Amino acid sequence: ESRSELIERSMIPPDIAICPYCVEEILNPNSRFHLYHWNSCAWCGPRFSMIYMIPYDRVNTSMRDFPLCEECSRAYSDPSDTRRFHGQGISCPKCGPKTRVYNSRGEALDVQDPVSFIAERILEGAIVAIKGVGGYHIACLASRDDVVRELRVRKRRLEKPFALMARDYSVVLDIAKPPPGAKELLESPQRPIVVMPKREGSRVSELVAPGLSTIGVMLPYTGFQVLLLRSIPDGFLIMTSGNIHGRPMCTSLDCVLTELSSVVDYIVEHDRVIVHRVDDSVIRYTDGSPVFLRRSRGYAPEWIEVGVNVGEAIAVGAELQTAGAISFDNKIVLTQFIGDIDEPGTLEDLEKELLWFTRVYRVKPRVVALDMHPLYHNRSLARRLAEDFEAELVEVQHHHAHAAALMAEIKASSDEKFIAITIDGTGYGDDGSIWGGEVLKVNMKSYERVGSLKPFTLPGGDSSAIYPVKPLISLLAASGFSEEEVLRLLGELNLVNTLPHGVKEARLTYILASRGRGAKTTSLGRVLDAFSALLGVCSFRSYEGEPPMKLESLADRGGKLLDYEPRVVSQDGRLVVDTTDLLNWVLERISLERKEDLALTVQYGIGRALGAIALHYAKGLRNTSQYILVSGGAAVNTYIIRGIKSSLEEGGLRLVLPRSVPPGDGGIALGQILVASCRVNNCG
Repeated sequence: ESRSELIERSMIPPDIAICPYCVEEILNPNSRFHLYHWNSCAWCGPRFSMIYMIPYDRVNTSMRDFPLCEECSRAYSDPSDTRRFHGQGISCPKCGPKTRVYNSRGEALDVQDPVSFIAERILEGAIVAIKGVGGYHIACLASRDDVVRELRVRKRRLEKPFALMARDYSVVLDIAKPPPGAKELLESPQRPIVVMPKREGSRVSELVAPGLSTIGVMLPYTGFQVLLLRSIPDGFLIMTSGNIHGRPMCTSLDCVLTELSSVVDYIVEHDRVIVHRVDDSVIRYTDGSPVFLRRSRGYAPEWIEVGVNVGEAIAVGAELQTAGAISFDNKIVLTQFIGDIDEPGTLEDLEKELLWFTRVYRVKPRVVALDMHPLYHNRSLARRLAEDFEAELVEVQHHHAHAAALMAEIKASSDEKFIAITIDGTGYGDDGSIWGGEVLKVNMKSYERVGSLKPFTLPGGDSSAIYPVKPLISLLAASGFSEEEVLRLLGELNLVNTLPHGVKEARLTYILASRGRGAKTTSLGRVLDAFSALLGVCSFRSYEGEPPMKLESLADRGGKLLDYEPRVVSQDGRLVVDTTDLLNWVLERISLERKEDLALTVQYGIGRALGAIALHYAKGLRNTSQYILVSGGAAVNTYIIRGIKSSLEEGGLRLVLPRSVPPGDGGIALGQILVASCRVNNCG
């Protein structure tokens, strides 16, 4: 038996997909596991999602509610049974979790074969909630416009793409164009959602991912999913997170009945408790290489070994699409994807998971790291943790943390210096402005801002991130256009009425921007929003990152790179990318060139200019590596990355992107711990 005292810390195992041997047993009529939905063995199945405490023994998991039957007990105790000897998650139809079906009112239905029953309802157009490993999915047909449209209405999800689950790789080939390496990712034990180009003319409804050139697809990772997808003639279904807009994914039947009763028609339930909510991981391809968008099931909570001793610390991450982290020795453990913590339930999740990790790893933090932004909702949590643990509270600038996360990933030493390009939508700068398109000289303790996009004034607060026309107006004002010229242009482009208050709001936005009344920003996200509105691809942001994603999809259809060399000028003691020059160039050609080619050139040009600034500062800088760090949420954009590469290659440098964590805010806690710990403990 395992011992409870701490001898050496071991990694908490992540949840992995059902293995081929367990699938074979499910499909074998002569196996005692035939058609058993929750079959697993020592080589596969749930782990982290069902752990109460370590060591990883059955008594410390939610499988303790299911005493082993005689046959399973015999297999568990038999060293020659390599797949079930001390397999903590094993069970069978006699002793394991049972599957039940309910209607949306919570009434149990007398169903003998849940898979056949649910498959029939789905084929009739029903929308169902299905309890899985780390939470509930919402499943329905992905090939019928009316069903997908109804799901969008019920979930209040206007445009955000839905994930798909395909029966096997042959179905993936029917609906998508997987890039090299995608097959291995899709079929890996981690079973992430892989975002890849969609195949034109496939049976997938255009409403699944409107305005995008890509779809996100995963393969089944539980026995129930395997059997369900085999019962669907299309071979694929929508399989999206079981939550309502802005709320975490449900992990209990009570949550489904409370929050999803108006969304789903039926509920598939099993009686194994989900201890930790674990969303699906998401990976996309950026210029041919896989990059995390969301690191969760299958990967979390594997620790990341760094090149220095960071000691014991906690980081609370950022605000949106975030994760937290704890550390000890030279290891940093990121939580699973937590989400947007401006929602109280998600902030509670973050606190619960961070405290759980401190308990199981016996960590007493000396440092609590947080973002500098004064309005982030997790600041109160950080202060409370610092008080409870009697730890030092350390603020870390947002983009320094992005760069440091990549320094952690590549195991940088404490004395190394780097040039980093950190690009995203929002990060609170040390001058009180909103940064987002930055070039930094960095080490583990400090940074110097040496380059950026050209600052402009953005009025309107949060609404400026929702209505892309507002940053467009602000950029036009910064470019010297008069109020009447701006209003005339917006009228010609049919953009005035995309604002809730039309001409009045457009005029007020211009006046405030031209007078410097608003937030000064270098946000690449808002610049991409502006060009997205200008080129007619998105005038209302219904989900995080929508305008830049649609702009990138427009560029995917571009045929050529137009002749434009970005302008870099000196301003405020640093080099800046002149985005107003780029805007004027696009306006001169908007009626002459294909919008697809303009979109491609805009994104490539911004990347090329940022790369040129990085190359300038890297030359001759002592003790600096021969590569440039690139991170932040916009670092997943293929055309920006290609532009950066083109400039760096002229100087014999290469770029490095995050591979182990998301470049966006889902990986920022990794950098927060590195910076904060090194400031306090020196990271020897």
